[in-house]
Amino acid sequence: MAEIIQQLTEELGPDGVVGTERLRVRATSYWDSSPTEARCLLLPQSTEQVANVMRICHEHGQSVVVQGGLTGIVEGALSTADDVIISLERMHDIESVDALDGVAVIQAGAVLQTVQEQLAEQGFLFPLDFGARGSATIGGATATNAGGLNVLRYGMMRNLVLGLEAVLADGTVISSMNTMLKNNTGYDLKQLFIGSEGTLGIVTRVVVKLYPLTTSRQTAMLAMNSFDAVVRLLQSMRTGLAGTLSAYEVMWNNYFTAVTGEGAHVAPLAPDHPFYVLAEAEGSDTEADEERFQRLLGQAHESGDIVDAVVPKSESERDALWAIREQFEAAQPAYLYDVSLPMKAMSSYVEKLEVGLKAWRPDAECNVFGHIADGNLHIFVKPFDNGAHHAASDKIVYGCLDGLGGSISAEHGIGIEKKHWLGETRSSAEIEMMRSLKTLLDPKNLLNPGKVVD
Repeated sequence: MAEIIQQLTEELGPDGVVGTERLRVRATSYWDSSPTEARCLLLPQSTEQVANVMRICHEHGQSVVVQGGLTGIVEGALSTADDVIISLERMHDIESVDALDGVAVIQAGAVLQTVQEQLAEQGFLFPLDFGARGSATIGGATATNAGGLNVLRYGMMRNLVLGLEAVLADGTVISSMNTMLKNNTGYDLKQLFIGSEGTLGIVTRVVVKLYPLTTSRQTAMLAMNSFDAVVRLLQSMRTGLAGTLSAYEVMWNNYFTAVTGEGAHVAPLAPDHPFYVLAEAEGSDTEADEERFQRLLGQAHESGDIVDAVVPKSESERDALWAIREQFEAAQPAYLYDVSLPMKAMSSYVEKLEVGLKAWRPDAECNVFGHIADGNLHIFVKPFDNGAHHAASDKIVYGCLDGLGGSISAEHGIGIEKKHWLGETRSSAEIEMMRSLKTLLDPKNLLNPGKVVD
């Protein structure tokens, strides 16, 4: 062990290697405050250093876990006392911005919110967005194929990546830094690493698509009496807002009441409605965009689909509405789920889930919210019981997906936590191909071992 630590220290310098004792002040993740377990934490500053580190680890058969912002919910970046951790937090620059083609080259350790803000100063929108923007990194978002709030308009991270650079388990650098939207030259190798959760290679740099910065924004939180009304309004906004609808978040009453009220967020609407929608559109013509948005809300109100509404008059009021959707500490602790299924099946799925949970134990409850326009529901199941009944909860949540054509993971990946359930939504042939790819690219099973597939 001393030999590999010495070699790694020679490669990265003493500041680039954090030992076991110093590591114990670092939390395991956002969700787990227990001390980090690992032989050491490595802090490379370039792709070359990452490659050299992996050559050393490959020579010694040393397992490696790559960590980003540590906000994932499936233990995809969990390390053990036998692992070495690589963090790319010192690789955090936006290397270049091509204003003509609308692309940027970004190092993997850059924090999403910082990237958004720096690009906005240059007049560009990087549309990937979710609540953990202040911690999540570009590399982590790529490795997990992150989704979030704007997927219905801009797609997942996979849709925003034009090219990337990755280091394989043996230190080989695969540099596929394509900057063009069209490049139909054989296998699209970058797709191997997007969503692979660090099991096939370490993403070090990414080429992303940019969009013009929007100049108008309309936001509203709406109370609605039925899921059918929620769907009708979504369809109306999709067709009536000239492509400017960027977010359509739906909260069931059980979620809304869990995160508002005494000791939590101030409820902007009465807490007795079945559904709450947070809709937002972003465009470039304030007057026309505002007129379309208000007209559609008015029509939905006249038809009875909207029964109450709040339209923010300032940025602080808008932030307060979004906080209800994004800051859910009041609903914790709970078992966290992130499933996808066709929109037409969502209402019946939630009803079936509630019945199943009550049959399991009378004190069980769930809080449901999600993006829905992209088929994504998030679910909190309580009571938590310090994790004692996780398996039983999993069986109900995933079992209720049976026959609906859904997925056990919409956007948070598989990690360790969902590995047992992967066969519920992927065929045995697909899983075997995943194993074959892992064996081909990482025959010693050094990269994020035990995650996704065995």
